[in-house]
Amino acid sequence: MLDPIAQLRSELAAAVGDAGGDPQAARSATLEPAARPEFGDFSSNIAMVTAGSASAKPRDFAELLGDALTKRLDGRIERFEVAGPGFLNLFLSDRWYRESLAEIATAGDRFGSGGAEQPTRFLVEFVSANPTGPLTAAGGRHAAYGDALARLLEFHGHEVRREFYVNDAGTQVQRLGLSIQARARGEEIPEDGYSGDYVVGLAGSIPNAAERDPAELATVGVGILRDQIEATLSRYRVEFDHWFSELTLHQGENSPLEKAIGQLRDSGHTFEDEGALWLRTTEFGDDKDRVLIRSDGEPTYFAGDVAYHADKLSRSDHLIDVLGADHHGYVGRMKAAMATLGGDPSRLEMLIMQFVHLVEGGDRSQMSKRRGDFVTLDDLLEMVGVDAARWFMLQRSHDTTVDLDLDLARQRTAENPVFYVQYAHARCFSVITKAEGGLVPVSASGPELHSSERTLIRRLAVFPQEVEEAAERRAPHRICSAALLLAQEFTAFYRDCRVVGAPPEEQAFRLALIDTAKTQIAAALGLLGVEAPDEL
Repeated sequence: MLDPIAQLRSELAAAVGDAGGDPQAARSATLEPAARPEFGDFSSNIAMVTAGSASAKPRDFAELLGDALTKRLDGRIERFEVAGPGFLNLFLSDRWYRESLAEIATAGDRFGSGGAEQPTRFLVEFVSANPTGPLTAAGGRHAAYGDALARLLEFHGHEVRREFYVNDAGTQVQRLGLSIQARARGEEIPEDGYSGDYVVGLAGSIPNAAERDPAELATVGVGILRDQIEATLSRYRVEFDHWFSELTLHQGENSPLEKAIGQLRDSGHTFEDEGALWLRTTEFGDDKDRVLIRSDGEPTYFAGDVAYHADKLSRSDHLIDVLGADHHGYVGRMKAAMATLGGDPSRLEMLIMQFVHLVEGGDRSQMSKRRGDFVTLDDLLEMVGVDAARWFMLQRSHDTTVDLDLDLARQRTAENPVFYVQYAHARCFSVITKAEGGLVPVSASGPELHSSERTLIRRLAVFPQEVEEAAERRAPHRICSAALLLAQEFTAFYRDCRVVGAPPEEQAFRLALIDTAKTQIAAALGLLGVEAPDEL
């Protein structure tokens, strides 16, 4: 089923044909809510885009388009105006608004879903923090973003799997084992070891830690920390379909790593130099060639990453990696590696997250896991709660730095955006609960609509476009903005329009409008992993 604005786009395209133009030319035309009321309800550049197909001037063709559309909409448009070089401004009738609300209400919490033209199998890998310490508040941004993106892609109609890559091999794990052993023996940690209090806790919780081999301590410590990370993420409303162990890449006679190296050799893009095996990634745009196997026979991290991505490509149509701000150089080399494996580099998408800073009393916190002076995600959740933590992590684009204001996040006032949106949902619930007569279907006719009613319906109607933009641009922050705008326009409507105690027809329509707004606020918050409470 087309949503109201998609239907309007379809009618506009058909009107192009009625006016003597090519309807296919309308695919690139815009249809946006008008910037100001005097410009109508919606404005489109369709005449400027399609006039050439009819060998007409844009303003002249806009007049023909407007006449054709008026016939097609049959009472759903009051008038049209041609502005500037050929913009078509549409003034829609109350009937269009009432019928649109009825369609949105009927769709319920699935309104705006399933719009993907080409449903795709996505594998989204995110967080993937080294299991050498508790999950930090900074990792909470990766978790919120990856999870919200996965929710968005699913809602838009794609199949999504969420994956956490457990770095349970390599030198950082060895350092953890040595650090646990040192603490168990009451000694100073080794250089580049881990000094946090959690290491003391690990040393005290592992039986006979002082006498055990560091490699064994590392394995046990990683297991404990991984379980803690999973518990923290579950508390944060983040669940993974698969926890992929790096160790499995190295296991077996013909391990996944060995298979990948063999495939790279067979591709003809490897070479040996001074006893090391290299991959010619420069042939595919990388700034330098990369070592796969060191001269001592040990594989590099890069080799493991190549093997891991080869495995992921076998399980999905499109990969999304959510990476830290220090991984910019990683993008080129991994895309080059995919090309050498014979894969399409466009199937690998790498999104670079910027930093998050905790701000309290105007001061920023500087954090380091290795030094041990960091705020854990559990700490943050104790300070501000899950809803505020997720919202504030998501309200800015992933490629911009976030300053999470702890003082603001704790406030229960209109200045706190997540509280403001949740309060709007709770108010919707309260009004519907208190009203007598219950909810009835929306009627196509009735008293003249107030401008605030029309504005709110128009906001509800654009939700599918917001979802599409957010999914395609990998931009959950757009849903934060959409939810906040919806809450603001609901608040303006509630201020301007009496509901309980209004004449029966007005009350019935307005209750239906409130219920639909409540449903959409909850849907938007759900995409963000934020709860929609019925009372605050």
